Amino acid sequence: MRKLSFLVATLLATTTHQVAYAADTATDAASTDQQADAAPAASEAPAAKAFNTGVARGRDLLDTAISASVIDEADLPKLSVSSIAGIMQNIPGIRAETSDVDGFSAITVRGLPLSADGSKFLQLQEDGLPVLEFGDLHFASVDQFLRADLTLSQVQAIRGGSASTFASNSPGGVVNFISRTGEVEGGLLQVSSGLGFDMKRVDFAYGSPLGDGWRFHVGGFYRQGEGPRNIGYNAFHGGQFKANVTREFDGGYLRLYAKYMDDRQPNYSLFPITISGTNDAPVIGDLPGNSLQNDAYESALTVRYLGVDQTNNPTTFDARNGLRGITRSVGLEAQFDVAGFTVTNRFRFADISGEYNESIPMVTAPAPAIAGLFGGPGATLQYAGGPNAGQAINDARLLAYSIRINATLNSLDNVTNDLRASRVWDVGEGRLTTTVGVYNAAQSVDMYWNFANSINDLAGGGRNAPVNLFDAEGTPLTDAGMHAYGFGFAVALPTYHDRYDLQYDIVAPYGSVNYQIGRLAVGASIRWDRGNVTGNVLAASYGGGRVGQTAFDLNRDGTVSVAETKIAILPLGQPALVDYNYDYVSYSGGINYRFAEPFSAFVRYSRGGRANAERILGAGSLNPATGALADPSTAFSTVKQAEGGVKFRRNGLTAYVTAFWASSGERNFQIGADANGQVIVIPVDRTYNAKGIEFEGEVRRGPFALTLGATWTDATISNDVADPTLNGNRPRHIPTLSFQARPEVNLGSFTLGTVINGTTSSFAQDSNVLKQPGYVLVSPFVHFRPAERLTLGLNAFNVFDKLAIVQLASASIPPSGVINAQAMNGRTVTASLRYDF
Repeated sequence: MRKLSFLVATLLATTTHQVAYAADTATDAASTDQQADAAPAASEAPAAKAFNTGVARGRDLLDTAISASVIDEADLPKLSVSSIAGIMQNIPGIRAETSDVDGFSAITVRGLPLSADGSKFLQLQEDGLPVLEFGDLHFASVDQFLRADLTLSQVQAIRGGSASTFASNSPGGVVNFISRTGEVEGGLLQVSSGLGFDMKRVDFAYGSPLGDGWRFHVGGFYRQGEGPRNIGYNAFHGGQFKANVTREFDGGYLRLYAKYMDDRQPNYSLFPITISGTNDAPVIGDLPGNSLQNDAYESALTVRYLGVDQTNNPTTFDARNGLRGITRSVGLEAQFDVAGFTVTNRFRFADISGEYNESIPMVTAPAPAIAGLFGGPGATLQYAGGPNAGQAINDARLLAYSIRINATLNSLDNVTNDLRASRVWDVGEGRLTTTVGVYNAAQSVDMYWNFANSINDLAGGGRNAPVNLFDAEGTPLTDAGMHAYGFGFAVALPTYHDRYDLQYDIVAPYGSVNYQIGRLAVGASIRWDRGNVTGNVLAASYGGGRVGQTAFDLNRDGTVSVAETKIAILPLGQPALVDYNYDYVSYSGGINYRFAEPFSAFVRYSRGGRANAERILGAGSLNPATGALADPSTAFSTVKQAEGGVKFRRNGLTAYVTAFWASSGERNFQIGADANGQVIVIPVDRTYNAKGIEFEGEVRRGPFALTLGATWTDATISNDVADPTLNGNRPRHIPTLSFQARPEVNLGSFTLGTVINGTTSSFAQDSNVLKQPGYVLVSPFVHFRPAERLTLGLNAFNVFDKLAIVQLASASIPPSGVINAQAMNGRTVTASLRYDF
């Protein structure tokens, strides 16, 4: 990786002087391992946990002016979800759109806009460092490279607050996935299987003290199967292995850790459905032979297709790779006391790559309409593969003209280092805590996009087959169902056929002060992010257009077909230079007052920044000769937030209530849909406002426990530069109310409960015409312990098989009555057997 040396030098200098990292706290509280067979009973009061994500030092939440949540290892097995975004749906204030796969998701917080996929304003961390520096890279959502398994100890989330000053690119908040580190000897072995669907999984974890201050932890998982939806092949395949070893000593510790992950999942993306009723109350149905909740659009008959690689040479794409994430990482974290200062450092190098595959129906219509639209009068159709290969299509069965997307993620490598020093001073009758630090990061973005168009039927059930098109004279207009080896209708437009090879180098000094006197704590923090972006972009829009398309014998059959005259290629000899800098300042200040031992209140104001990555490098945004941005203000976005809340915790009762206000600017490109349901790309230049109230609570009485969460949000588009008619509208996909609940009872050998997730309706698009229905999902769980150390589990996600819409891809109900949609899974039941040792 380019420019790695300055980070390695930082690390070496740190370790040479025996100064290294710990978590955000002054103790090693980031990993709170408990014995797996010693999960707390429901009757126990919630512990006063030290929260250490996005803050200077770990403290009891009642002593901090932040809004935060923790999901610990005892609660994670009860959630009936395995994906990162699925877990985050159970955190108040966070909106996670997902089909319970890791990768194709959109995650936001407190009404901040969901203009695109990924998590632009919310940073996802693993053990205190970002998985990727930017949460919304095209075709590379952060959760594609992060997995939840038995090595996970806690999920800590901070919303707003000081997150913007203790991490880069995190103005909305930080969610930190913290690993176990082996404080207590013990292990877990778990096997699980889908009931009624093909999914086999094995998890393990083991950790132990080794004596003389040493301890270790290892674990991981492996899985394989078709998954909960009909797709016709093993869509889930892979796993991960993690290990760490810790050496504790007086005044600190040193930890080494490593991770290897290679895992692929299907892309449960947009799917064609019927829609009727009214825009305020749409009625959603399945096409004949298809199921939105139980089928995938891809199939074993359509996964392989021809194209060109990033050197413009013939290749074969295989969509069975789905959403694939590959990570090889090593890291060091440590803490030492030096001359009255607690100096901490965290370092990680991650070799990250993968692949993104997606198929989307672009036009869904009866066969004669598809033939006439793309082949002209007299055009005919014939199956190109599958059991009906060669058979003519003479009826009006539904077909789809599809977009096929492959993004080859060559390198998303990153190297990060966070060095800080803290000291507590006695000042007057109080205590002053000061922290100074510097964060360095280098993030590579090397990826290649290939878009293509094809025709297939809609048989459903994992049996969709490719279809060939012929004109009136019998001339084939497709090859094995492929109509264009580029994105377009009549011609292969070279749009979205790009190669990015970029390097982002970031340095961010920061500092904070906190003065606590009696029950009052006053704190402030500041951060200065500076970034340097270099590299190049290969795209037809920067190559004069003439070199964006070509014709040649792609399938090597000796002739150049009509489809082979529509091949998008890269202008390899005309790269556009990228070379620009940016900087912005983030700050935050808050006051917390603990009125009594169980009760406190706080207020806080923050301003945070978020650097924009490769999404801003489209046509016209860059001077290809100098590498400078045409408009330097597009380099970053800002979020301003104010919040205030009260916190109560006593005798098994916990209640946190926070009111918030946020204002954000956004420069982006948003994939939307017009009134006919056609996919369109919308340039976004807007400001947004959101206000609302969050609630999080817990009640424990005897064997009973109830955990609750809810968020009320009033969000608006304040000013849209391109389309002022949208001013005052509600941003798409932001509901007024979302809520979570988890009642449970612990009867000794039995633990029974259910997870409830719900949301009110939201708008499908920013035009505020078509409404997406709300939903309530009930996901019960039963954990039975027939013998010591043995647990039988049964988890049923969406037990009532309710339709939970993630997105409706249309601005209104079209005359055709057919649009695309994405939904969560239907009823999915998983059984598990766990042995604790």
